[in-house]
Amino acid sequence: MAARLLRHEWSVATLAGVALAVLLTWPTLKHPRTTIPGDIGDPTLQAWQVAWAGHSLITDPLRLWHSNTFFPEPYTFAYTDNLLGYAPAALFGHGVEAAVFRYNLLFVLAHALAFVGAYALVRQLGGIRTAAAFAGVAWAFAPWRLAHSGHLNILSTGGIALCLAMLARGHGWSLRHGHRPRLHRPGWIVAGWLVAAWQVSLGFAIGLPLVYFLAGTGLVVAAAVGWARWRTGRWVFSRRVVLANLLGGAVFGGVCVWLGTFFLHVVELNPQARRDLSWTRMFSPPLRGYAIAPADSWLWGDHFEPARAQLSWPPEMALLPGVTLVVLAAAGLTFSVFRVRHRVLLGLGVLVSGALGLGSNLVGQGDPGYLTLSRLLPGWEALRTPGRLMVWTSLLLAVLAAGAISEFGRHRPARGWQQLAGGIALLLPLLLVLVEGVNRTPHPTVPPAPAALRAAADPILVLPSDGVSESHVMLWSTDGFPRIANGSMTFVPDSQQQIRTTSMAFPDPSSIAFLRQVGIRSVVVLPDRLAGTPWDGVATRPLDGLGITREEIAGAFVYHLDRGFSPGVATRNERPG
Repeated sequence: MAARLLRHEWSVATLAGVALAVLLTWPTLKHPRTTIPGDIGDPTLQAWQVAWAGHSLITDPLRLWHSNTFFPEPYTFAYTDNLLGYAPAALFGHGVEAAVFRYNLLFVLAHALAFVGAYALVRQLGGIRTAAAFAGVAWAFAPWRLAHSGHLNILSTGGIALCLAMLARGHGWSLRHGHRPRLHRPGWIVAGWLVAAWQVSLGFAIGLPLVYFLAGTGLVVAAAVGWARWRTGRWVFSRRVVLANLLGGAVFGGVCVWLGTFFLHVVELNPQARRDLSWTRMFSPPLRGYAIAPADSWLWGDHFEPARAQLSWPPEMALLPGVTLVVLAAAGLTFSVFRVRHRVLLGLGVLVSGALGLGSNLVGQGDPGYLTLSRLLPGWEALRTPGRLMVWTSLLLAVLAAGAISEFGRHRPARGWQQLAGGIALLLPLLLVLVEGVNRTPHPTVPPAPAALRAAADPILVLPSDGVSESHVMLWSTDGFPRIANGSMTFVPDSQQQIRTTSMAFPDPSSIAFLRQVGIRSVVVLPDRLAGTPWDGVATRPLDGLGITREEIAGAFVYHLDRGFSPGVATRNERPG
């Protein structure tokens, strides 16, 4: 039984996806507890996000959104995309090394799930296995994704393809065979909606376009069903299918509203968190960006170096989906196992998503276009990076290419040397996209947590308090999750800015009084990070007459503010709600 299960197509596809992910993200799992892919900025922040979500589920789920960072602000876990859907992974292990290991494992598995999702979608739509494998590799390991090696929320797209595959299967629909009512599977419909909800819980940066895609598709399908009812007098879908959609859709909608509520709270409390369209204009890629590969591409990186130098922000503008993918997708418009009208729709989808991905660089400065959506669709204005719609463009290209490969496989000779030659020709595109997916992503060592942090009573302020150091402090706080005034997001709340500004004169009477007033009990100073910052020289300033104590621990300093002052001063043992 076990051997039979392992030989099953989906078992093989899953194992292949994991193996390819390990190989094509290497050396992510070479030193998974001490190194991290991309850089030591956003990845360390996201490692903290996953760890905090799991910690909160175990200790106090009701206070999930009020994290241990940005003390004393509320709703700090909703300051940006938070990878909440990965919280179960954080139920095991604790501390900094566990957080880094967990992040690296999720980084690899995110690529594996993207492969499996695209494979499942192409198989459901009518593609052959080789075509599905091609689509899985071409989508999960596309060159443009290498620019986002430090953005796990952008790489976590597997749920998009997987939920579409499940919903299509549940409704008995494929590009190759159309709608087949006898294949309705209500259970798959519910599962598809649940996977879509999980995908949204990983972040709205990628999830919000999925929300609007599913809503738009639902309206089109409802109109088509109504039209068919009017023409024929019969319902296309059974009552079970309708109920499955209502149940799954309600859960999906409830998750979206629940998550959105907390993000709206943040904007209400911090107006500076709202992003205007100037951000979108700044990150809008030029048309030539679709033909430029990121620096981390082993095959294309050096070749496109001069072209990248002309981009104002290469990480969001180097959008090459893959040369092999584009060529085969173009072939799939005319030579395909899919129906002509479906190929036309896929081609239009590529053009529309590609045009929207240009943001303000589309004709008319993106209006009509991406900027129009920013004004009309709730939440869209927060999607400041139009080029990330390449998630959809490359998925549609992969489906088009899979149609061409499937048609070639259908006509492949069945005997003799011609069969062998046809088999090799069928595998060649798969080998080419594998080569295009090879990375040279850096894997820097994660800065170890200073021992002084463990000796400080919370709430804690760590100096210096700016730049990439903030992400490191967040990661270090996974060792026990003490409350910290530090934090790194796309905006700075007023309270943190005030703490930063005041602490530049620390230690002096006014800064100490202010920090005590807001509830800070300890200040940890990292001398090796002070050079060139506004806090340079803090560690050498005298303490005479200030009513605080200082101790040196492994090259860092802990200032104890709660020693020698009136016990009537509040220490904020509770987070604000």
